[in-house]
Amino acid sequence: MREEATAFVPGHITGFFSAHPDEDPTRAGSRGAGLTLTDGVELTVEPATGDESTVVLDGTEIDVEPVTTVLETLDATARVEAESELPLGAGFGVSGALALGTALAANRVFERTLSMNELVTIAHGAEVQAGTGLGDVVAQAHGGVPIRLEPGGPQNNQLDAIPERARVEYVSFGGLSTADVLSEDTDQLTAAGREALARIVEEPTLLSFVYASRLFARDADLLTERVTETIADVSDVDGQASMAMLGETVFALGTGLSDAGYDPSVCATHPAGAMLR
Repeated sequence: MREEATAFVPGHITGFFSAHPDEDPTRAGSRGAGLTLTDGVELTVEPATGDESTVVLDGTEIDVEPVTTVLETLDATARVEAESELPLGAGFGVSGALALGTALAANRVFERTLSMNELVTIAHGAEVQAGTGLGDVVAQAHGGVPIRLEPGGPQNNQLDAIPERARVEYVSFGGLSTADVLSEDTDQLTAAGREALARIVEEPTLLSFVYASRLFARDADLLTERVTETIADVSDVDGQASMAMLGETVFALGTGLSDAGYDPSVCATHPAGAMLR
């Protein structure tokens, strides 16, 4: 057993998706596309000093169901200490990053000798079971600008990617409950997601991605008034912006939000997937 291990997992903004449930959480998931970010989650796992695992994010102890499930699956009792530039529950895949990072680091600390695909499958299944995400984990393991052509974990899904990199700006006005959205009738959302995916497969570029994401947000009836106004402000200065799924968050390529007079956080697409430090 090692004293500790540290992992970094990029944030992930989903531009659009369709939901695909399954009784097996490792087969369930989503199709869609998104951006992985150089802003992400860095976490350190060490054996717990007591009988219970704990998760600390930016100095505050929190309950993260997917992390608990990952640790139970790996038969590990640990302290997980994480730091992130990204807000939890605002469409950046933070819970997925915590689950995947914990899987990677705990595997090393407790010497479970599992493969990357096995660890991604565990973290993905934990997210699906918790209702906190459907596609973040597999995207964060991939990096870049992944396109999820088929749902599920690594043994079942199919991934492609847009071969581009970009500066990314974002502003967040708050969170939306992924679990609440996914617990409702998702037929309209899934139909909009399928149409968006067909568009991006036909033209796999970043501009096409943002355009498809905007149409999806509108057709899936996910836009809030504040998000709508912000996207319009960026469009008024000839910028490209859309909504992060699922959060009251607007992201833009290049300098769209800055040009529109906002004071955004700035990062870039991440060239690689989750990794041990």
